[in-house]
Amino acid sequence: MAAELTVPQLSAKHRPTLDQALSAIRSRAYWSPHPEHPKAYGETAPADGLAAFEALRGTRFDLGQPGTDGWAGAEVSPYGPELGVEYPHVDPDVLLPAMKAGMGAWRDAGPEARALVCIEILARISARTHEFAHAVMHTSGQAFMMAFQAGGPHAQDRGLEAVAYAYEEQTRVPGQADWSKPQGKKDPLELGKTFTAVPRGIALMIGCNTFPTWNGYPGLFASLATGNPVLVKPHPRAVLPLALTVQVAREVLAEAGFDPNLVALAVERPGEGIAKDLAVRPEIKLIDYTGSTEFGDWLETNARQAQVYTEKAGVNTVVLDSTDNYKGMLANLAFSLSLYSGQMCTTPQNLLIPRDGIATDAGHKSYDEVVADLAASVGGLLGDDARANALLGALVNPDVKARLEAAAGLGEVALESREVANPEFPDAVVRTPVMVKLDAAKPDPEAPFLSECFGPVSFAVAVDSTQDALDLLRRTVREKGAMTVGAYTTSADTERALEEVCLEESAQLSLNLTGGVYVNQTAAFSDFHGSGGNPAANAALCDGAFVSNRFRVVEVRRQA
Repeated sequence: MAAELTVPQLSAKHRPTLDQALSAIRSRAYWSPHPEHPKAYGETAPADGLAAFEALRGTRFDLGQPGTDGWAGAEVSPYGPELGVEYPHVDPDVLLPAMKAGMGAWRDAGPEARALVCIEILARISARTHEFAHAVMHTSGQAFMMAFQAGGPHAQDRGLEAVAYAYEEQTRVPGQADWSKPQGKKDPLELGKTFTAVPRGIALMIGCNTFPTWNGYPGLFASLATGNPVLVKPHPRAVLPLALTVQVAREVLAEAGFDPNLVALAVERPGEGIAKDLAVRPEIKLIDYTGSTEFGDWLETNARQAQVYTEKAGVNTVVLDSTDNYKGMLANLAFSLSLYSGQMCTTPQNLLIPRDGIATDAGHKSYDEVVADLAASVGGLLGDDARANALLGALVNPDVKARLEAAAGLGEVALESREVANPEFPDAVVRTPVMVKLDAAKPDPEAPFLSECFGPVSFAVAVDSTQDALDLLRRTVREKGAMTVGAYTTSADTERALEEVCLEESAQLSLNLTGGVYVNQTAAFSDFHGSGGNPAANAALCDGAFVSNRFRVVEVRRQA
């Protein structure tokens, strides 16, 4: 296969980016090569991206991959329109052997060449960020700006971060070494040794509905950069962003002289549920999954031939003890609760507030006052429908709407949800968050705050004291997991106690956020998304552990 892209060309173009990424994961300082602002992509990029997205609607998305035995696809935008795109449905008995065929050459290319090819894939995706943004928006329900940023540059950052970790872990061992052991008066024992990073096998990436690229890219690029072919199985409601990703990856691989079947797409027919069948096939050696705890647990239990990386559900908690910036605390929490209608795995759910209230710079505030003021802050933030639409997006599926409506019956409603009209998309289901007052003192093993209620639902939980809040925090993280923990306190002792709980239970903690950084946002190259140490996820995005078990080092010894 003749290469149009050579390794020297890719190195000249992308080695500086790889080096900067490596530096960033070591320093944990802010860095991103992918612009967040839509205007950075050129004057015509917004119109070109929209036109490219519209041109995809109602088409057959042919990837030219082996094993295509039909067509599937039934995506309907959460904003109303049917996308009408058909994707290849595959016969795995044909596709999987074809994917394995290119592994040898991809393995032999080495860590640097693989990293550079992956960065070229990301660069081409970045150039089409506006097109991808519309694809993410109309499959996830994110508002456009969030789809643009989270589905575009932030997702690309996470993919590049995985490439950097993969390169670092694979090159930790030298490629070759001369070994000489002294034998006294005798000649030394001498061997020549080579060490090769060898891929595990085909990786299965099972995509999610809410963040198809942001959650999908770390596993996809971690597996590809470590030499493994990747079969992408999108969520049936969010195929298009990952289909576009697969298309770009196949084009770059072919141009670089590698088998394009190293990356392929597997789309299911309605109700087919192919993820379970694929997950237990002997060819599948790696699985990345984001979604429900139920299916994540099933994968961990049943896909025993594979190394499984899961991000599941958790109960995210904020402890309110005291604050020296009451107004800033309320504004920060209001935004966190509202962003993307709470449909983020990092959105706070439980707000633990001492029933005697908290000390603030605005005076002592009772439990009822804190809850009322937070409800008012959310209401003020979302009072204007245009701003509400820009923050909330649309509810991603009917299950979220059903949970939202049921939540009002779980306790006293402190903040009622309201419908928001979207003039541009009249069929969009847009709802503001609901906040429900609950009491932790009432012993109930089925209390709503002890389980995740995914969507724009939060519980203002009255506790007897900050110590009781810490005890409840520890219990929920240990039993249910948490992707994020937030806290507000002016007490050094309480801060230390919070840190101790989170260190012992492996939960990521954000303290006293009152500005433009929110507990439900994480920055690639610096923040760890999840820890892998509690039931919410068995891996972190990204760290060395996320990539190091995707390959093995095989040694060859030769007599010198």
